Amino acid sequence: MNDDKKFTLWALAWPIFIEMFLQFLLGTADTLMVSRISDGAVAVVGISTQLFAAVTILFMTVANGAGVLIAQKLGARKPEDARTVAIMAVNISVVIGTLLSLLLYVFARDIAALLQVPAALLPMADTYISIVGGGMTLAAAMAALSTAIRNTGNTRGPMYIAIGMNVIHVVLNYAFIYGALGFPQWGLAGVAVSTLVSRLLATIVLAFLFVHSFERRVGWKDLLQFDRPLFRETMQIGWPMGVHSASWVFSQLILFSFIAMLGAKELAARTYMNTMESFCFTLGYSVAMALQIQIAHLFGAGRAQDAYRAAYRGMWTGLAVVMTNALLLYVFGSKALSLFTVDAEIVALGVALLGLNLLLQPGKMINMAMGSALTGIGDTRFIMITGMFSLWLLATPFSYFLGIRLEWGLAGIYTSMIADEYLRGFLVLRRWKSGKMLNPAAASPGHQTTVSVQS
Repeated sequence: MNDDKKFTLWALAWPIFIEMFLQFLLGTADTLMVSRISDGAVAVVGISTQLFAAVTILFMTVANGAGVLIAQKLGARKPEDARTVAIMAVNISVVIGTLLSLLLYVFARDIAALLQVPAALLPMADTYISIVGGGMTLAAAMAALSTAIRNTGNTRGPMYIAIGMNVIHVVLNYAFIYGALGFPQWGLAGVAVSTLVSRLLATIVLAFLFVHSFERRVGWKDLLQFDRPLFRETMQIGWPMGVHSASWVFSQLILFSFIAMLGAKELAARTYMNTMESFCFTLGYSVAMALQIQIAHLFGAGRAQDAYRAAYRGMWTGLAVVMTNALLLYVFGSKALSLFTVDAEIVALGVALLGLNLLLQPGKMINMAMGSALTGIGDTRFIMITGMFSLWLLATPFSYFLGIRLEWGLAGIYTSMIADEYLRGFLVLRRWKSGKMLNPAAASPGHQTTVSVQS
């Protein structure tokens, strides 16, 4: 594993962690600042975030599939193929993002009503969704550019850009929400404008970095490249990832609509908990992302045994960190919730979920780590099938049954989420342990030796 130090787990993970942690701080700063407007504004941001996560699946399908293939092609010493895949991913993602921008801008209020946003919050939701959603082109460009750059082994570049983006966003939030620094006081609309400006600047810098990310510089003429066989490879990996991600995100949207049925305070409490839970799995998710890149690179190089062992190291590392963070949140969670809101009922709702979060996070980490390992070797259909089975036959219906019908509220919805994470975690762990999908990698063209992954 000493042939390329930039593809070690630590070298890949720490910049991703800093980038993800900054995104966590950005989300926390957003929530804290928006909470000064009203708890209703927080609820709007929470459910809108779930909506945006749902629609980004359409371009992330291409970006994620391309990311895995870029790392595999670089591992197989095929840099030109990796470069072509990256260019196609950026082009297609931007086109999809532009279409989504038009849709969200025009139908913002209708979409908010469809998501069961309370009538009193519809005007705010209309404003926020139309502005942020109208800039989905920028989100698509950022996703494709950063994914391509990160899978070349350069995880530091996106990290530095994230630092700048977060600083700009927080400063502009402060200016637009409070009318500081000579800016107008725009409230929630100001938060949306701040998001657009910071994304625009980040996209410009990412594009510059992308141009220089491969052995041969990317020029304007290269943007017209399209390689049908490579695109087919990308989509073979990407479309099951897209379907799986869509299943997860849309199930979360449905869960948020269930929570909206419970009331605006429950919706605000869940949004605050989402922000706090990000602290638990930020580092674990960083390990999982780094693990996917590392295993894809090893897979491309035909080093099946190294890939097999690396997955377990990544999983145990992530579990240790996630459990430590979950315990800290359990101990200090009530004080943290008090920073977001003075509403005693919302704080009580959040505190009641802290113990359940201790059970949720380990299952989520196993799922992330082993799912990333399978993704790195292209076994995305299995993840898609098991995910759809668990999400739609367990998590979603039981959330309604326990949370709404039996009136367990948020605790019932969390209980269903816990069952879903552990079921999917068990299935992906069992799949990886079998080693079925690794031996074909070692036997692929260019690799003459079949490597046993069984211990």
